[in-house]
Amino acid sequence: MTNKIYIFDTTLRDGEQTPKVSLNKNDKVTIARQLEKLNVDVIEAGFPAASNGDFEAVKAIAENIQNPVIVGLARAVNKDISCAWEALKYAKKPRIHVFIATSDLHMKYKLKMEPEEVLKKAVDTVKYAKSLCPSVEFSPEDATRSNPEFLYKVVEAAIDAGADIINIPDTVGYSTPSQFGAFIKGIKNNVPNIDRAIISVHCHDDLGMAVANSLAAIENGAAQIECAVNGLGERAGNAALEEIVMAIKTRSNYFNCHTDIVTEEIIKTSGLVSHITGVHVQSNKAVVGVNAFAHESGIHQHGVLNCRETYEIMTPESVGLKKSIIVLGKHSGRHAFLQHLMELGYEGLSSDKTDEIFKKFKDLADKKKQVSDEDIESLVKNEIFHVPEVFKLENYQVSTGNAVMSTSTVEIGYNGKIIREASCGDGPVDATFKAIEKATGIKVVLDDYFIKSVGSGKDALGEVTVKIKKEDRIFSSKGVSTDIIEASGIAFINAINKLYYAYHMDCLEKSAAY
Repeated sequence: MTNKIYIFDTTLRDGEQTPKVSLNKNDKVTIARQLEKLNVDVIEAGFPAASNGDFEAVKAIAENIQNPVIVGLARAVNKDISCAWEALKYAKKPRIHVFIATSDLHMKYKLKMEPEEVLKKAVDTVKYAKSLCPSVEFSPEDATRSNPEFLYKVVEAAIDAGADIINIPDTVGYSTPSQFGAFIKGIKNNVPNIDRAIISVHCHDDLGMAVANSLAAIENGAAQIECAVNGLGERAGNAALEEIVMAIKTRSNYFNCHTDIVTEEIIKTSGLVSHITGVHVQSNKAVVGVNAFAHESGIHQHGVLNCRETYEIMTPESVGLKKSIIVLGKHSGRHAFLQHLMELGYEGLSSDKTDEIFKKFKDLADKKKQVSDEDIESLVKNEIFHVPEVFKLENYQVSTGNAVMSTSTVEIGYNGKIIREASCGDGPVDATFKAIEKATGIKVVLDDYFIKSVGSGKDALGEVTVKIKKEDRIFSSKGVSTDIIEASGIAFINAINKLYYAYHMDCLEKSAAY
């Protein structure tokens, strides 16, 4: 029997620290439910003391997710730990994750504490966390740049104080695989009570070695890997969950270990996280990129057709992809369409949802010769995560050219009425956005705009992602259409609907409080 490696997912905590990513409570619960289907061992749900929103999200996950351990992060400060416990106490399997920096650099310039003060703070706060929660994880932040002798001392003391998991972070992604493996081995050999704790690692990807470092740690005794879906996280991100898991599965004989991850859920999980966060997965991304199982070279195609193993070390099915693309068109019936939705993994959709998705599919099929699985999944995701449609883009008309000012006229549905407005702008998209702002009466800052092709060919769908900002809150949404101006307008109006809904809910919560 091979050794089990525990998969600690930090998408909802460190992953949310990706620049320009902000997840609300519903977003986090939705992702957590999928992580439970993926069968991760641990979900780090957030940093409860960071904000009231994060507290409520961690609490909601603790109340609704049953199988994984639910973790809340806390600084080595009693009030953070108390706050984490208040959110986590509803969990079936709670864990408080306490951290404090141990490198000379961090202690001097960030904490402004002496080493003995850090040691005492680590011990005192781990003891306090253990008095509240049955499981405590301790992380010496910036461990790989810490003095090893001091680090051994802190780790030993933390275990004696009650920590049952010791996490070793390569906080700034500075290590190399051989160096990091030796570092983990040093901890195993020099911390007398290390057998009373699980060694975990948390590697960042600043030099592109997070996955390699994590695997080197496994070779040297680490039993838990902290990672994020699609490699999300601070700066260059974390070790990518999907790469860690599939490396272990594909090279199980080499690593002599396994995970309990349901790998067939990987693609769905990756797509969901990408959709909700608005962070796109690069085409050549290992395991989950759209090109990961694509073969363009004639030599490669010939080899794969004769024997898959010539150019594929994993099967598409093992991560949740299908080999064949089912082509659906305008003559397809509703029954066949719904059956295909089930084959794609979208079961349990309400009748209203499926009716709306089918209608949009038919509209798209009138514009395209072939509708691919990517097209259908894009339509489904936009419908599933659709907020209440307060404003609707009914019609638009643009006038543009290289010698004239771009103008846009829009008709926006609101409360059973049609609001018409027009505006000029720097190009047809900018003009359309400004006209929508005038019609809705909501001014925002466009924080990000991204467009990509879904599928291929001249009639491919354009998928637009916009991020808007108002009062330091960011709202992300998508729009799809064969017309990129329409896709842009739909994405922008959907983001405004999210903003409107969020502020409306805030007002309701404040009213209820009084």
